[in-house]
Amino acid sequence: MSSTVATLPQGTPVLRVVPQPSSANIHGDVFGGWIMSHVDIAGSIPASQRANGRVVTFAVDSFTFKQPVFIGDLLSFYAEIIREGNTSIKVKVEVFAQRMGLLADIVKVTDATLTFVATDDNRSPRALPSKSATSFQTE
Repeated sequence: MSSTVATLPQGTPVLRVVPQPSSANIHGDVFGGWIMSHVDIAGSIPASQRANGRVVTFAVDSFTFKQPVFIGDLLSFYAEIIREGNTSIKVKVEVFAQRMGLLADIVKVTDATLTFVATDDNRSPRALPSKSATSFQTE
């Protein structure tokens, strides 16, 4: 793990959160599963907007922990759709930690790629709507 200082990407994060003591071990390191669950939530936001409805996580295609996350870090989750299929949406999620108290200390802590599938009311796969049919626009 390198400790290269990063800058936050352009745009608005889809999720920002500060880990609390209940999310960490006795040494103050945040559990990987806690980070994974928030990555899943962050990835589902643009996927459900694009699907204009329910999506389910189909696969975690890649997941890399680059740096530890500590209690009190301000985490920013950036998510973007990188590929679409008939029913599926592949989303790249990047997570950055701002070490609280050290305004200039921003590090990339996680990279992940997840695949979501749009589902209907019976939880069966359904085709994505045409892009013109989805009214929500992101910047």
